Amino acid sequence: MESFSDKTRAIIYALLLHVIGFALLFFGLIWTQTAQPISIPGAVIEAELVGPASAPKPRAAPRPKPAPPKPEPPAPKPPEPKPEPPAQPQRNDAIEREKIAEVADIKAEQAERAQEERHRQEQIRLEDEQQKREAAERERMKQLDDIRKQREAAEKKRKIEQEKLAQLNDLQKQQVKPKPAPPDLPDSDQPRTGMAGNDTSLAAEYYAAIQNAVTQNWLRPDNSPPGLHCMLRIVQIPGGDVLSVDIINPCNADAQTRTSIEQAVKRAAPLPYKGYEKVFQRSINFNFTYDG
Repeated sequence: MESFSDKTRAIIYALLLHVIGFALLFFGLIWTQTAQPISIPGAVIEAELVGPASAPKPRAAPRPKPAPPKPEPPAPKPPEPKPEPPAQPQRNDAIEREKIAEVADIKAEQAERAQEERHRQEQIRLEDEQQKREAAERERMKQLDDIRKQREAAEKKRKIEQEKLAQLNDLQKQQVKPKPAPPDLPDSDQPRTGMAGNDTSLAAEYYAAIQNAVTQNWLRPDNSPPGLHCMLRIVQIPGGDVLSVDIINPCNADAQTRTSIEQAVKRAAPLPYKGYEKVFQRSINFNFTYDG
């Protein structure tokens, strides 16, 4: 495809050729219009004027014939002008301009699409990085939460073990020293041994086993004072499964401690049963104590 500069250069060369051709033609015309001597072919005719009063003059000798003039060389013909290159129709220029504009539009559209694609890829990259950061943050928070839970579980286990150890020590002391009955306790609320008191040693061992099981499952609140005495009414079935547990008077514990004792009885289920079938009762009054 020719550019605009190539077209301009061709037009200038054509104009120069026309100017040179017209100049040569002009100088040729001037050269042919120069005066030429007139030459008549044939012999030279001589004449003599005769007057009436004059005497006859002697006849002059004949002049020699002049040599015919040499023919002049013909004037050089001016060079024929070269034919101009046919000018491209204006319609072709319009088509070329339309093609150039179309190509420019296509390039602009391609550049715009490339820019949009780069922007989209950049947006995708930023979203991926954001998702990775969020996932890493969630993983870090999960790890911190797991560590916190492990610490809490370890601390809780340590406290339970300490409380169990303290309760076992208290139980051993209670087994060595007989427990005094709570003051002013009505006879109907006194804990009964199995078989209406016929087997006191087995009944005492049975209640001690219940005391040990409940104490091991008791999560003692920090504000529970020593010297704690609470009467519990436990309803159970053969096998030791607890149906219900209620705290009855007397009980010198606060509400939080009472709730913790009830939950300890439920966690201790099934209560000791095997070997204590003779003294087993469906409903028993159990005196829970804590001496600190």
